Formats: sequence, C-alpha cells, structure tokens
Amino acid sequence: MECYRTHYSTEVTTAQHGCEITVAGWVQDIREMGSIAFLILRDRMGTLQVTMLKKKLDPELFKKLCGLNRESVIAVRGTCKPSDKARNGYEVIPEEVEILSEAGTPLPMGVVDKVGVDLDTRLDNRFIDLRKEEVQAIFKIRNRVIEAAHGYLRGNGFIEMHSPNIIGASSEGGTDLFAVQYFEKQAFLSQSPQLYKQTMMATGFDRVYEIAKYFRAEQHNTRRHLNESTAIDLEMAFVRSEEDVMGTLERLIRHIWDHVADNCTDELSLLGVSITVPSLPMRRVTYDEAVERLAKSGVDIKWGDDIGTEAEKLLGDLMQKEGCEFYFITKYPLEAKPFYAMPENGMADDRYARAFDLELNGVEITSGAQRIHDVKLLEERITAKGLKPSDFEGYLKAFRYGMPPHGGFGLGIERIVMNMLGIQNIRECTLFPRDRMRISP
Repeated sequence: MECYRTHYSTEVTTAQHGCEITVAGWVQDIREMGSIAFLILRDRMGTLQVTMLKKKLDPELFKKLCGLNRESVIAVRGTCKPSDKARNGYEVIPEEVEILSEAGTPLPMGVVDKVGVDLDTRLDNRFIDLRKEEVQAIFKIRNRVIEAAHGYLRGNGFIEMHSPNIIGASSEGGTDLFAVQYFEKQAFLSQSPQLYKQTMMATGFDRVYEIAKYFRAEQHNTRRHLNESTAIDLEMAFVRSEEDVMGTLERLIRHIWDHVADNCTDELSLLGVSITVPSLPMRRVTYDEAVERLAKSGVDIKWGDDIGTEAEKLLGDLMQKEGCEFYFITKYPLEAKPFYAMPENGMADDRYARAFDLELNGVEITSGAQRIHDVKLLEERITAKGLKPSDFEGYLKAFRYGMPPHGGFGLGIERIVMNMLGIQNIRECTLFPRDRMRISP
C-alpha cells in the first residue's frame, strides 16, 4: 500500500463509490458469518464497515482477520461500494489487508461496551478511554475553544507570548507553590504568568495573551480543582478601568460560544448538550449585592469573606432564575484580592478593588482586575499583604520607567469546557490530569 491513510472514514463521499480507497484504524468489532465477515473499522473521524468475502481473500488471512482481537490496528485497501445495510450507507470490499499492530487481551477496559467504568480506571488507561467517541468529543470541543480564543485575540491586536514555568518567587505572594531544585538554587513552578504579563505592558506590546499553565500546590481534592491547569491569560494596556477588561472578556466569551455552536454540532449532539450563545452586556453584580442576596437566602456570610463553593452555587441558582447564566461579581473587598489589584480610588487603604470574577451557573471561570501601575502604590500594597518589596525587585523595576494603566484576566480552559458541557468532574476535561492523588500516567 502506498499510503495507509488516503481517506478518513467519514469523509467518503458518493463520488468515491466504485473507487479504490485506502483506510486505516482500529478494529472495533468483527462478526463472522461463514463465507462472509463484517469488520467495523474506527478512526478519529468515525467508523466504516469492511465487508470481507472469504473467496476474495487469502483463506489464511481471512481466518486471521476474523480472529483478531478488538482494538488491533489494520490498514485496508479496497473498493468503496454503496450499501443500504451498512451504517454509513457504504462499505469497503477489501483487496488487501495489512495487520499493523495486534492488541493484547483482555483489554484494560472496553471502548464500545455499555458496561460502566469508574473514572480512576478510565484515567489509568487514558489511551484507551480517549478512543471512545464521547470522550474524543470533549477534546474536539476543547480544541475549538482554544482555536476561537486564538482567532479572536489575534484579530483584536493581541500578540501571543510565552512566559517561564520556572520562577524564582511566588507570582501572587501565596505559599501554594511547588518547589523544584534549580541547579544550586530553589525555584518554583509558576502559579500564573501574571508578573510577566504585567512586565510586557512596559515594553510597548500593549496587548498580549498566553495559553498558560498554572501549577498550584493547594491541598484540595474536589471535582472542580486541579493542581496543574490551563488558562487563556491576557493583559491589555491603556485601560480606563476594569470595565475595559470586562468588555474584552465578555466579547471573547461570546466568540468562543458562537464558534463552538457553529463548528461542533456533531460533538454537542453526541454529548446531548445544547449551548446558548450569551447576549451582551453580561450582568454585573457587586460583591455587596451578592453578599446581601446570599444573606437573605440564609447564608451566613460576613462582609470581606470569600464567597465559598456552596454560596457561589446558590448565587448561581438565584441568577439562573433571572435568566443569567453568565454574570460578573465586581467591586471586591481590596483585602480579598492580590497585591497587584487596583484599589477603587487609587489609595492603599481603599475598601474596594477594581477586581471581578466571571461566573457561569455558579462556578467561577475567570478572575481579573485593573492592575496597579504606580510603583509607590504597588510597593505599599505588597507591604500591606505582609510581603517584602525587595522580593519582587525584578518585577517592580518594570514599573519605575513608564508603565501605562493596564488590566487583564485568566480564563480557565478546563472550567470553560466543564461548565459549557455540563461535565461533573474537571478531570474529564484534561487529557492527563494532575491532582493531589494522581501524578501518572
């Protein structure tokens, strides 16, 4: 065979009926019926039927093919013919079959079996789990989410950047860091590209973004958290307030949802999901209003407290009753936000920050803010957080020689996919999840 793959399974058209084609993939099923056998071949685009006639194949090859274990890999060269009985309306009559790889038996888990498999078993055998069409659908949609983000941001003047994943100090002043030995020094895995994004604002590249990795050594073990996650991170300069940043975010979200709705109809149908492209502008709810509404619903929450998971979910239910899937929580208490968040009135002891979260059905998918661009105020806020400005000298240096007002956000990709598709566990939205209990495969 000149090429194992000259046509994708689901790309065979009526114009190719009667033509010779070559296909390759995994053996999903074989049914032998005497002098004829039906083999279902699968690749990432779908399945097709290979109808094997004993009289047209070498008898030994026919016997070997009929005895193949499921999930073996083969290549088939043959004639494509229309067939009312085949699932796709066509079949391939093989003239040559090559066995590329025989699968061992028993399989660690089934691919098309209806027997349920627990999530740990699936993740332990992710290479097989990913052969399932419904699992592949999640990652095809994820791919479109990232594709949409690249397209929108590049189309609106953003330049893609790549920041280090090995850093010398915390990005946010926290302690939830993974320490690594870096030659003779101790270093850490990056919590986010935050400080580097802000540094870029002093360079003249006034709109940057990154598909970033987050590494956070938090001790949680919930369905919503990972210790290694991915985000669409951006920063933009010459903003007047956080509203400029929120406007970019909500337009990006609408573009992503629109792109997925237009390009993932098969995948959404397979998963039984219908998505609604959000209208703009998205609802703004202040932190004070959120706390008041939660208190009226019986939640014991004090001003300045974080809105916990259960309270966040309840607020999402209240907003859904008003027809709001997406909504911003704005004007957070300053002390609840990182040192780089801009105080509402530009004073170190302000009550509020120009910071926001974007919520989707009661789950935070984005956190962002206008940032402090005045170096003296930034040093004051670092000190107020119990940190030492000297530990951030490399970062602060960029603010001493002309820094424009700027802001940005980090938009969690796993959180987007999880909530867009109604998936219950975030581990299903990343290929090889890393959490407190899992470091392989």
